[in-house]
Amino acid sequence: MARTKKYAALDLGAESGRTVIGSFNGNKLSLDVAHRFANDPVKLPNGLHWNALRQFSEIKAGIGHAVSQAGSDLVSLGIDTWGVDFGLLDKQGALLGNPYHYRDSRTDGMVEKACRKVSRKQIFNATGIQFMQLNTVFQLFAMAATRSPQLEVAKRLLFMPDLFNYWLTGVEGNEYTIASTSQLLNAKTKSWAKSLARKLGIPPQIFGPIIPPGAVLGRMLKPVTDEVGGPKVKVVAPGTHDTASAVAAVPAETDSYVYLSSGTWSLIGVETPKPVIHAASLEYNMTNEGGVCDTIRLLKNITGLWLVQECRRAWAAKGETLSYADITRMAQKAKPFYAVISPDEPSFLKPGDMPSKIVAYCRKTRQKVPTTKGQIVRLALESLALKYRWVFEKLEELVDHRLDVLHIVGGGTQNKLLNQMAADSVRRPVVTGPIEATAAGNVLMQMLAMKDIKSLAEGRAVIRRSFQTDVYEPHHADPWDEAYETFCALS
Repeated sequence: MARTKKYAALDLGAESGRTVIGSFNGNKLSLDVAHRFANDPVKLPNGLHWNALRQFSEIKAGIGHAVSQAGSDLVSLGIDTWGVDFGLLDKQGALLGNPYHYRDSRTDGMVEKACRKVSRKQIFNATGIQFMQLNTVFQLFAMAATRSPQLEVAKRLLFMPDLFNYWLTGVEGNEYTIASTSQLLNAKTKSWAKSLARKLGIPPQIFGPIIPPGAVLGRMLKPVTDEVGGPKVKVVAPGTHDTASAVAAVPAETDSYVYLSSGTWSLIGVETPKPVIHAASLEYNMTNEGGVCDTIRLLKNITGLWLVQECRRAWAAKGETLSYADITRMAQKAKPFYAVISPDEPSFLKPGDMPSKIVAYCRKTRQKVPTTKGQIVRLALESLALKYRWVFEKLEELVDHRLDVLHIVGGGTQNKLLNQMAADSVRRPVVTGPIEATAAGNVLMQMLAMKDIKSLAEGRAVIRRSFQTDVYEPHHADPWDEAYETFCALS
């Protein structure tokens, strides 16, 4: 009987973090959560920041739990996080200040200002990345524009998983999938777009060597192993961008599918062998992010369940604590297609009173104004599903063939109402699962690095054998077609 091997996936999302132990017996993979923690930003007088030291403390706590539970069966560990955010190191390797949160307001107006220096077409032709004000390029451009002392003395930029890996192993570098989210990496050459950086006043020397996904970085440093206990476990760079790991775990059997990583963000796209960079992909503001195993993730970043999360937070602040199940039940009972919103409306990006923002949007666009919590959440979910349809149609146009199924993975798969709405809206079957896709994909890349599987295709076969999926068939097309016309007119 084959030995069961164990791998620790440290998965940090924009709302929470977790350490998941993946156990592989040679046939199936199982996942067990060993540690969880809230991952909240901190508002300081100079902006919205991440608490990187606390995050690293929780990472070490999670490793300690994994070592304790898995013992000598623990083969390796890997970290993945959200994209675009980073820390800057000085010449001695010390962190220069708390990393900023991508929702901080310092990037307001920076896309337009940057594009006055370098055109949108030139930036897109070089990087293939969707224009979003939160992108690393605009965060750095904002720092350059204000003559940030940090930027002037920085020796190295490390994205969040790179920073944690540096603290674990001492290895400096930028893993490919996370680097690609920056809008500063050349999508075709997979090297830094240094000419673009210079034109925007960003010092190109801060960028490090590109590390391929699946690389073994080395073993944990002795001070870390002394603290967490156990052996010097190998550290692997999986797809360190959480979406890259999530897409690795999509249990697809054919190439004719669309994936949707559903959570705080909705990331919907297809895998391609090379970047799709031309006038149409620029017009649709698509992104070509780096994937694992020599793939490109042609996708669209959409504001996802953040809309519902912020509504819940706003109601809790007023003294009404509701579970997500409570909120979804209210939405299910509400009248359908009361109004529609554009999920990517700029005002929705920032933290704040989301219900009031949604009401204000409906007033501004001269629609019926929602008056109940159920109406607000339902129209948010319906609008998400309508945006999925818009992206789905554009993807079919860009790849020039029919796409037969939508695979939804991640925590958002637990919202069965949204899953059915997605099927009805895109008029394709929806297959959901696994829920912990990011952790599963993280583990798969560790298994590949350790030569316990031979290919991504073999890993996806393991996923299909290991996790339950559910299928949602489309129905009730006519109301969705009418709502889609309204949605397209507003977007």
